[in-house]
Amino acid sequence: MSLVLCIETTSTNCSVALAVENGGFANKYGVLNCLDVLEDNSDAYSHGERLHVYIKDILARNNFSTKDLDAVAVSEGPGSYTGLRIGVASAKGLCYALEIPMIAISTLKSLSKQNTASGITIAMLDARRMEVYGSVFHGDDQVQNVSAILLDGESFSQFRAPEEKGLILDRKVTFIGTGVEKFRALIKEEQHLYITSNPTALTICDLAIEKFKIKDTEDVAYFEPFYLKEFKAG
Repeated sequence: MSLVLCIETTSTNCSVALAVENGGFANKYGVLNCLDVLEDNSDAYSHGERLHVYIKDILARNNFSTKDLDAVAVSEGPGSYTGLRIGVASAKGLCYALEIPMIAISTLKSLSKQNTASGITIAMLDARRMEVYGSVFHGDDQVQNVSAILLDGESFSQFRAPEEKGLILDRKVTFIGTGVEKFRALIKEEQHLYITSNPTALTICDLAIEKFKIKDTEDVAYFEPFYLKEFKAG
């Protein structure tokens, strides 16, 4: 049995989960490989204080120790600069100490997995003011790369009305993430599904097991978070 610790710290949600192939519990996202999840969403961004406590607690309550881990998967970004550094540093430390592989998971792809409806999923994380980090998915396929997007009424227009752009896509669109509400205000006359949600380690689990099975891992020494933009204080 392969056991993968999953870490998500890119937003206010400090979240850890244990992934085991086909060993999951029933959950609203249809994730198959999540054995357990422990998380807390606090505006205080107290990841530095909570993350290692959560890792210790989730292992203990499932009768494991760090020595039982076969890999660590971490949400690679984009997202909170400080949160990313805490999550990646913790993953690296465990992987170095235990001599196990590290797996990087796209934050927006993991976020998109919270949408269980068919059609287009537009995942977006708040990036201050009217900007978001966004990406577009059609089922399991990423159809637009992650980018920093300054929102206006035309943002994602080719996916909101794909037939007008000659695209053959399901017309149903779901917007999901922490940047949803400010975009919804711009296109309030349009009828789409809107889900305001933080990333969670729960939806990292299936992606982590998939990568673990094909040995899609990172060079721990050289891996850096996907910040997308340079950090600016203030």
